[in-house]
Amino acid sequence: MSCTIKNNVIKITQGDTLVTKINITDADGEEYVPVAEDSIRFAVKKEYTDKTPLIVKAIPWDTLVLRLETEDTSLLKIGEYRYDIEITLSDGTVSTIIPWQKMIVTEQAAT
Repeated sequence: MSCTIKNNVIKITQGDTLVTKINITDADGEEYVPVAEDSIRFAVKKEYTDKTPLIVKAIPWDTLVLRLETEDTSLLKIGEYRYDIEITLSDGTVSTIIPWQKMIVTEQAAT
């Protein structure tokens, strides 16, 4: 598998699958446990100022596992992208868990 995550920077080979658990903490560093009424989403854009994300994935509240499929990463060209993760709480409050970070898509190795 050719995917690493270090300091919230994702580096993935084009066409690979990414499966990773995310952690949510509040301002005091305490773990936040989502409830069914919360929604969590991951979005990728070429530039953070782009209006329309290239990829949007819901992250299940009960597992907190982000899964990007081969079909998702195959659509991305080699290069740098920006991603963020945000949660919308049951009361409508929106919080960015991970603000715009790098996602680097690398070339597949020759076989």
